[in-house]
Amino acid sequence: MSQQNTNNYDENDIQVLEGLEAVRKRPGMYIGSTGPGGLHHLVYEIVDNSIDEALAGYCTEITVEILPGDIIRVSDNGRGIPVGIHPKEGISAATVVYTILHAGGKFGGGGYKVSGGLHGVGASVVNALSEWLELTVHDGTHIYFQRFERGHYDEQLKIIGDTDRTGTSVMFKADGQIFESTVYDYEILLKRLREQAFLNAGIKIVFSDKRDENDLKSETLHYEGGIRQFVEHIHETRGYEALSSEVIYVSGMQGDSFAEIAMQYNDSYNEVILSFANNIHTKDGGSHETGFKNALTKVINEYGKKMGKLKDKEILKGDDVREGLTAIISVKLTECEFEGQTKGRLGNPEVKPFVEKLVTEKLMNFLEENPDVANIIFEKCMSALRAREAAKRAREAERKKNAFGNSPMPEKLADCSERDNRYTEIYIVEGDSAGGSAKQGRDRKYQAILSLWGKMLNVEKARIDRIYGNDKLEPVVTALGTGIGEDFDITKLRYGKVIIMADADVDGMHIRTLLLTFFFRYMRPLITNGNVYIAQPPLFRVERKKKIYYAFSDEERDKYIAELSEDGKYKDVATQRYKGLGEMDPEQLWETTMDPEHRTIIRVTMEDALRADETFSILMGDKVEPRRLFIEKNAKFAQNLDI
Repeated sequence: MSQQNTNNYDENDIQVLEGLEAVRKRPGMYIGSTGPGGLHHLVYEIVDNSIDEALAGYCTEITVEILPGDIIRVSDNGRGIPVGIHPKEGISAATVVYTILHAGGKFGGGGYKVSGGLHGVGASVVNALSEWLELTVHDGTHIYFQRFERGHYDEQLKIIGDTDRTGTSVMFKADGQIFESTVYDYEILLKRLREQAFLNAGIKIVFSDKRDENDLKSETLHYEGGIRQFVEHIHETRGYEALSSEVIYVSGMQGDSFAEIAMQYNDSYNEVILSFANNIHTKDGGSHETGFKNALTKVINEYGKKMGKLKDKEILKGDDVREGLTAIISVKLTECEFEGQTKGRLGNPEVKPFVEKLVTEKLMNFLEENPDVANIIFEKCMSALRAREAAKRAREAERKKNAFGNSPMPEKLADCSERDNRYTEIYIVEGDSAGGSAKQGRDRKYQAILSLWGKMLNVEKARIDRIYGNDKLEPVVTALGTGIGEDFDITKLRYGKVIIMADADVDGMHIRTLLLTFFFRYMRPLITNGNVYIAQPPLFRVERKKKIYYAFSDEERDKYIAELSEDGKYKDVATQRYKGLGEMDPEQLWETTMDPEHRTIIRVTMEDALRADETFSILMGDKVEPRRLFIEKNAKFAQNLDI
């Protein structure tokens, strides 16, 4: 959408609400954290200002560069920040924008009808948290320049040349005194910039990484199809097969508010719905997402009844109509009301009926005009309904089976004696051999052992009805005690730590991934609550003269060999490579992998649920090519697990 307005954007449009205070003292209040998230947020804020120019109809191209030394440069061909003297502050309006908190063209006036960013605090916060920042403005006549250091300046904005073009260029170096690291992740920035290019059809964003002259990277992000192409990109990335050739697209206006939705069904069992308000990802949904979901369920049910495809008492639920659906919901509003500090949820109540009405009318029209596509969609939904009913029957059968007492514990579970889950932990171990060693070596009071055998079900390719009663998964569900899916209840968790312990080889990694996929899809609170861990068994045992070291990498092994061979007697050093957990005797397994005093276990986190969702789809889905590309790109990070 292009919000056109008169080109009278000048110093009078810059309104000052309060001075720049305490940003450096409490940066987390303004950018979330001083970790990687906050660092990358600096770039988003400057880019958002250029995007706002594009929304206003005055910018068509944005260039973002990571320069040597992790310096960022963002340039656009918009109107250029106003440079005239601000009527209240008595200095250039451009200086006001970069030095005074809550100063910008986003607070009334004629600057912007629609904008994202940090409610106008973005430019000044980036300046305050940068070691230095250089601002260059082209206003069609002159080139203006000003340099800031940690938010302060010695010289006023000055003319350094003449020009016939317009635009703004900002170059800055994040402050090492503030941030844990000032090194940018190319892939994180690329993902965000690609997202912005999809959400603003037609805008061109050129993104380059020039830090390493031997590994220069550059992408031109330009999507005339906008969010339609966003849906196609998600399917391509995850290896999903679309069920129809056309992406369904609806859009409409209500006053100054604009909404657009792109959606398409695919062959997976997963739902991917991404919602945005003024280009900001509302990861917790909100009124626009609720309106869409309500309308979708209503329309599919009405269509089914109208065409005689639904029996009298049959009703498709929301989960049924969203299985295998990828949808992008984007609204552009004059005033966004975000709930929570992180703007995770859109609150505007008027948006829900607006989106609901738009989708109800236009989606029904689409289905009636495209009966072939409608039939494909409806059959997908009915298939989900039948699977849900089968799962319900299986669940009720399980409940009936266990109605006269507690569910019997799995045969291969060696339980612990303690019952308080603040202290207990369960090791899920691959194979009977390793399970035997673990049972003998454990602390029986606090540590339970569950041995798994055979190939586990890949739940990425299976619906929930196939999980109930599955002989490989049922022991895990029973042992943990929480139930799965809609029955999941974390208060019934029997063990505070759920530790996956598998061999340090390809098969072991496969077992870990299968289990993590299961937890992610059907017991996700285990991960979000921090209950899931990965055990880290050693790869090598290095020994000389009864002095023993356990090494967890080739580098560590070499270090221990050198240390034990200081007198030159390398031949006396014995090195054993553990091919599997079963090769360790109980004492070794306890000492290296299970003793809380000495072991290393990695907690599985899920800071970015969407990225985790995408990763599981790629790794465990049917398509080989996305998996190959993912592995090639991430092989160097194989030692670091962050789901």
